[in-house]
Amino acid sequence: MIWRCDLAAQYLAYRAEIDGAIAGVLQSGLYTLGENVAKFEAEFAAYLGVKHAVGLNSGTDALMLSLWALGVRRGDEVITTPFTAIPTYSAITHVGATAIFVDIDPATFLMDLKHVAAAVTERTRAVIPVHLFGSVVDIDALRAVVGPRVSVIEDAAQAHGARWRDRRCGSIGDMACFSFYPAKNLGAYGDAGIITTSDAQAVERIRQLRNYGERRKYEHVVKGVNSRLDALQAAFLMLKLQHLDDWNAAGARHAETYRVELDGVGDLTLPAVAPGATHVYHLFVVRTQRRDALRSHLDGRGVHTRIHYPTPIHLQEAYRELGLGQGAFPNAEALARETLSLPMYPELTTEQLAGVTDAIKEFFATG
Repeated sequence: MIWRCDLAAQYLAYRAEIDGAIAGVLQSGLYTLGENVAKFEAEFAAYLGVKHAVGLNSGTDALMLSLWALGVRRGDEVITTPFTAIPTYSAITHVGATAIFVDIDPATFLMDLKHVAAAVTERTRAVIPVHLFGSVVDIDALRAVVGPRVSVIEDAAQAHGARWRDRRCGSIGDMACFSFYPAKNLGAYGDAGIITTSDAQAVERIRQLRNYGERRKYEHVVKGVNSRLDALQAAFLMLKLQHLDDWNAAGARHAETYRVELDGVGDLTLPAVAPGATHVYHLFVVRTQRRDALRSHLDGRGVHTRIHYPTPIHLQEAYRELGLGQGAFPNAEALARETLSLPMYPELTTEQLAGVTDAIKEFFATG
């Protein structure tokens, strides 16, 4: 079986380092926050080129605490897209704000900036552009659209190491939020996340919010939550951060193989890369009107695929109260019907890539 993502392969390749990291934390007896977390925060901030990073227990909490730290509250509006993972939306609603959706660009799958200006109102407090699948939203152009009053929070959960021109994602907006869910380019062994920013005032508030609102032990100055990054996850992430650029480079090579082998095959549309962007291919997502039949064929040939995301947020049963039916965001809805995520992870072999592309060519040649 050629898996869409094989996390065991990564563990086996770095087993000695990972097992050593586990032993080091267990021997220290320090499991929550502490030195490992502080060191990883500093190293990740330096990697991105920002002043501060705050480790948290998930990417979802990173989004939520970013909104809280910026003062977003009930009655405020936050602009984002409906073609993303559900945490982008649930973080907005959890703080009591209203999500205002804009459609996506059908070529890049990213927020279509042409629609953003019309979505901005006097109640707009923030915009959350999603660097989807490892691609990059033009944050400079977005700022020009929304103006200085509206905060820009990068959802960089799928863009570890991606660049916009000479800057890494996570260093361009007012804040940025990363998930370290295990399948990410930089993944923990469980849930973990981080907020990055160069805003000293905001980062102090985030540190308080993640630890019950504490300023000092048993001195609570705001209403906070428990969203602390575990020391064990920080140890894994420090180790893996050293390899991230190499893993991203491997992903780029795999993507180029897909592009060469699948160019002009059937009605496949391959992922576009905006000029000035460096795509890190958290996912390699193709588009075809025969998506479901292709997926079934690949499954029969031992090729595992995924659909990200089969139902846009505005059509999810849980969010019927939005009152947004079919046709509200036609580009997002079309992509939900037609996109398919192919196997993509650094340890893919030449033989496995050939197995994927040969199976796809077979489907279109016989169909």
